[in-house]
Amino acid sequence: MVVIGGANSAGQAAVHFSEQGAGRVLMLVRADSLAKSMSHYLIEQIAKLDNVEVRTGWQAVGAEGEDGHVSALRMRGPDGAETTEGVDAVFVFIGAAPRTDWLEGVVARDARGFILAGAEVRAAGWPLGRDPYPLETSVPGVFVAGDVRARSIKRVASAVGEGSMAVSLIHEYLAEA
Repeated sequence: MVVIGGANSAGQAAVHFSEQGAGRVLMLVRADSLAKSMSHYLIEQIAKLDNVEVRTGWQAVGAEGEDGHVSALRMRGPDGAETTEGVDAVFVFIGAAPRTDWLEGVVARDARGFILAGAEVRAAGWPLGRDPYPLETSVPGVFVAGDVRARSIKRVASAVGEGSMAVSLIHEYLAEA
């Protein structure tokens, strides 16, 4: 199995999977070192596990599979070369920081930087007479989906569903305009 991420939650997951009988746990870490985002005790614990391989400077660039199951992951190394390896499972732990500082003064965000949407934007200066659509930000016609949305469920399936929903809401918004 593959764990994508290099912070404590990814490290804890790799240790857990290793101890629960995974034959091999591959960690893909974009950074050039685990020390940048993982506790020292956890780095030492991972280093002692024979069935955990850490690849720093690596990232996932594609997945393959069928019938709803992943079977291979395409990865890019620090030299830019790509490789594809068979996998049984992929777990993504890429953090909960919204990284929306670039939107300061554009759309309303909560104290942690997550983007407000739907009913939450009424108190943030909603400019129109109608209620905002469920995924609509404080800027009419601008929608948000996935982990960056305040109060979202931080799961891939939820983000995909919200993305689909946003497309439908955009069509509705455009039809209204």
